[in-house]
Amino acid sequence: MALDGVMLSCIITELKAKLLGGKVEKVYQPERDEINIVIRCGGKNYKLLMSASANNARIHITGTSKINPQVAPAFCMVLRKHILSGKIVDIVQPNFERIVEIHIQSINELGDMSIKKLIIEIMGKHSNIILVNEENKIIDCIRHVTSDMSRIREVLPGNEYVYPPARGKISPINMNRDTLINILFQDKNQDKKLDNVIFQSFAGVSKITAKEIVYRAVGNSNMLIIKELNDNDKENAVNSFLNFFKEVSEEHFAPFILQDSNNAQKDILPFFYEQYDLKMQIAVNSPSEAIEQLYANKDKIDRLKQHSSNLYKIIRTHLDRCYKKLDIQYNELKEAKKSSLYKLWGELLTANIYQIHQGIDSIELINYYDEAGKKEKIPLDRGKTPAQNAALYYKKYNKLKTASKMVSKQLAENKKEIEYLENQLHNLEKCTEYDELEEIKEELISQGYIKKKVKNIRKRQNTKISKPYHFISSDGFDIFVGKNNIQNDYLTLKIASGRDIWLHVKTIPGSHVIIKTNGEEVPDKTLLEAAHLAAFFSKGRLSSNVAVDYCPKKNVKKPNAAKPGMVIYDIYNTIYVTPDEDLIKHLSKE
Repeated sequence: MALDGVMLSCIITELKAKLLGGKVEKVYQPERDEINIVIRCGGKNYKLLMSASANNARIHITGTSKINPQVAPAFCMVLRKHILSGKIVDIVQPNFERIVEIHIQSINELGDMSIKKLIIEIMGKHSNIILVNEENKIIDCIRHVTSDMSRIREVLPGNEYVYPPARGKISPINMNRDTLINILFQDKNQDKKLDNVIFQSFAGVSKITAKEIVYRAVGNSNMLIIKELNDNDKENAVNSFLNFFKEVSEEHFAPFILQDSNNAQKDILPFFYEQYDLKMQIAVNSPSEAIEQLYANKDKIDRLKQHSSNLYKIIRTHLDRCYKKLDIQYNELKEAKKSSLYKLWGELLTANIYQIHQGIDSIELINYYDEAGKKEKIPLDRGKTPAQNAALYYKKYNKLKTASKMVSKQLAENKKEIEYLENQLHNLEKCTEYDELEEIKEELISQGYIKKKVKNIRKRQNTKISKPYHFISSDGFDIFVGKNNIQNDYLTLKIASGRDIWLHVKTIPGSHVIIKTNGEEVPDKTLLEAAHLAAFFSKGRLSSNVAVDYCPKKNVKKPNAAKPGMVIYDIYNTIYVTPDEDLIKHLSKE
């Protein structure tokens, strides 16, 4: 269901009760497709969230705060110019569509009082937030839609605002009985299911709502096709439809959160839906509370993916370069192994120099290093003397010998860089907060992977380290798990004392895990649980028998000039575990 016309009507009822007559105090745009408006009404401040996200478009009152950019985006500046200090005089839902119009009375450029409309269209990937003037002209919108993007409807500043196409659907509110009967049971619908006909014919009706109307009529939302209904079924269906939307038009709303069999939040409902078991529906105080609960985590995950995608591309680009460099270095080392052969050929040519004639392509000479006296066939340059050919092989030998040392050193450095970048990819997957992404970004800037912009850089509002995961073992010991390199260094080098236990998966990217011992002996069960955490929050989370090294923190050192998150350790033990997600879930966590 999410935000169909019925649920949106429920939200508008709440917004009218709380916001009508309110004054627009502040306008923010924390995301490229999201607007936050602070409204003062009845002695209280309310924050109205309007999102045109393709996956999570919505409107509701929120208690969540986000970091806003230092420089406000253009659309935000337009809104501030036109609606700040404005008064909310009406909130409407035209034609029962998934559209909300907020009418705001404010003073225009000429000093006259005018009413502007702030419109949110909740329509999946076509969602938008649009500011319209009193002449129904678009002042600006959060998403400009050109003719190249849509052949049906341009949405651009200066254009006349027109509603999205209704696609033949009509409003179900105040529906006439005879009209309803004609729509539902006309000849072309005889081979269709009733719930599908309701869904396809009426604006703002989702599939869940259509099934609910049918369920209230006959007790089964998966009923037979229309032509198989008897007169009593049809009468019940018509009454169910009319009664349902009478309940909506009279605003008899009491919102619920719908849960699945695992108690996970699945949907939001404007009032009790009879098709679902009572235990699956949890009453909430307001529709905004329901939407906040349902969307908060989902939207946050989507936003984190959007924000991390650019970092992911940067890291992948550097990794691809390192992989290519690795292939070249292995080939150079392979070539360098020929250096001993070139030295041998140089020595054999020198030892037999007076037996070799200039102008030949090759010569076979006895290898006096070989006990069996095997002959070596040595290629020669016809244009060079025997001495020059010998000198050429000595030169190749010395060059490859020097190159071998250099390439070996470069190879070791390249492998460390690959380990670091692969670990950063893993860190991106573990991010649960925006601050953690910012920490990774800042680290990549400090390491030279991202160029630091002088202008318009988005500064973090504080310099505190973001919070690592905190678990409590079955024995009551605190266990901390880092989500990125900054947290890993902070845990290992600042938080952990010498007798605390440090854990990390062997040889693969993963989190630093710290068991705070408080000077006590750590039970085997706590150690095993911490090892499960180390394996679960690593690249080996889907593997079996993952090797986890552990030792007292005093055995862990950070080499000079080592990259963030990189440490060395000695005198350690290893435990093998298969990551168990159920065990992780049962550990208490703050």
